[in-house]
Amino acid sequence: MSLLSALEPPSPSRAWFTAAHPSLPIIASCFSDKSVRIYSLATFTLLSTISGGHKRSVRTCAWKPNLKGQSVLATGSFDSSVGIWRRWDDDMDLKRENQLTGTAMNESDNTEEEDEEEWRFAIVLDGHESEVKSVGWSAGGNFLATCSRDKSIWVWEEIGDDDFETVAVMSDHDGDVKCVAWHPEEELFASGSYDNDIRLWREEDDWGCVEVLSGHESTVWGIDWEKSSRARLCSCSEDLTIRIWSDSSGWREEAQLPRRHERSIYAVAWKNNKIVSTGGDGRIVVYEERPIEMVESQDDEEPKRNGEGSLKSANGDGHSVSGSPKPIKTEWTVIKQIEAGHGVYEINHVCWASRGKEDLIITTGDDGIVNVWTL
Repeated sequence: MSLLSALEPPSPSRAWFTAAHPSLPIIASCFSDKSVRIYSLATFTLLSTISGGHKRSVRTCAWKPNLKGQSVLATGSFDSSVGIWRRWDDDMDLKRENQLTGTAMNESDNTEEEDEEEWRFAIVLDGHESEVKSVGWSAGGNFLATCSRDKSIWVWEEIGDDDFETVAVMSDHDGDVKCVAWHPEEELFASGSYDNDIRLWREEDDWGCVEVLSGHESTVWGIDWEKSSRARLCSCSEDLTIRIWSDSSGWREEAQLPRRHERSIYAVAWKNNKIVSTGGDGRIVVYEERPIEMVESQDDEEPKRNGEGSLKSANGDGHSVSGSPKPIKTEWTVIKQIEAGHGVYEINHVCWASRGKEDLIITTGDDGIVNVWTL
């Protein structure tokens, strides 16, 4: 794993969070100077700056999925509000298109005023009484979930362009709600809280909590879903653990990843069979799930294991080569670990992004820098 590039220019203020665009090679990063910066992953340079919509730090953001011809970004701020920003992709000038594709240009950069004109502050969603910590769109893009230090989760439904309706306000958590994340296919989302619990939410007549996942011994800082039909959930915590939860026979804790962090784990991100984590110790750790093949030569013999490592978790989808059916079990192994990814500074967030067929890791730190890493 190596540092590919730091995105230019860096910000003089703390960088909180980064979201990768669902289809374009760009990312949005949130800063404590009340702005969101849009960077190109082709040239590692700034494309535009979104500002003027919030009165305090922008803590989080999320791209709306399944759109053609325009990009829509939701932002959450310490000023208790949620902003919806729109930009027509067709309005990008030639320079912007070349920056997205990596084509060389000799012209000077557009002015900040021109950058800001690309984005329209469409609507502000008010309701939370304290800092907004996380926002997330449903897989279909019709629902937006937001959570706050006020211990509440709001679900908004977009009923028309620039028209949102509050469909639920839920206050089941006993502490700050730190994060929300939607299931990759279903209208189901998870939340993590200062109360140590993870809750799952679904609409059954009305929106409400359908499951409580208990096990963490301190604040749940981050959660992310596996992007597959199984859609397991991973979570990270102040208790220095990363846990995998599955619904193979009722929701339960399936596994814990190897412990490699010495301070709070702020974020986890799941991509195929890999999870990346980061936190207050400045470490970036990449874990890989590997199968352990179970083979029975005869019914009265113990299963033989091909490969090294202990049996950590069963994925429930396996098969046997011979004899009675045995599941193929898996274990999580650390494959990469980076120390001091942002020098002496804490790393607040990590996510996966794509540049063509290349998978990238994006880290966002207290130093105001957004780093791009490659495996």
